[in-house]
Amino acid sequence: MQEFIAFNEQRAEIYWWMSSLFARELSDADLHEYHGGEMYTFLSGLGMTEELKAPVDNFRAAITKSNARSDEQLELAADFCGLFLSTPKSGALPYASMYVGKTGLLNDKPAQEMHELMASFDIAQRKEFNEPADHLAIELDFMGNLIILGNQQQTEEQREALMQSQLSFINTILLNWLPLFTKECQLRDQFGFYAAAANLLLAFCELDKKFLIGE
Repeated sequence: MQEFIAFNEQRAEIYWWMSSLFARELSDADLHEYHGGEMYTFLSGLGMTEELKAPVDNFRAAITKSNARSDEQLELAADFCGLFLSTPKSGALPYASMYVGKTGLLNDKPAQEMHELMASFDIAQRKEFNEPADHLAIELDFMGNLIILGNQQQTEEQREALMQSQLSFINTILLNWLPLFTKECQLRDQFGFYAAAANLLLAFCELDKKFLIGE
């Protein structure tokens, strides 16, 4: 049981890490960690899984390439803004409404559904992150919290119900638009750092889905 709880904690940490990556520009302190031994060890561990080896290798290559930029933090911040804080015509906006909504506008039905889902599990959005509820960072943060909520259940039936909720969330919410978002990142991100990150996230979500199914 303790191994199962620890494994779930690792899953949650990965979702939270990816949430932070798409929530804001990386700082100098963040980049120092990305080029350090702990991140190398972390990514090496992920890459030991066959399904993640190629996307992890690509992301590590993107980190190495980024380190060679003359002003890495400013240039990556510009990439972030150009992709995620611009317009649908020039960027890859990180909102589900832009890909599976009906109006092509922010705060469409996916945002409303996400807000209701969070309320149903009594999981609150971080107050300092004032974005529509279908922002990728919010959805990933929610998934991490949903995993930990499952760990806190007292009975096998309750834990299984939360696992099924996680599977449903990946299937109907994340994978409903993440492939489209990843494709847009690959088309729009000329440098490739965030495209590689999105590709790794997509691969991890697909792998996590298999875990929840029991494959």
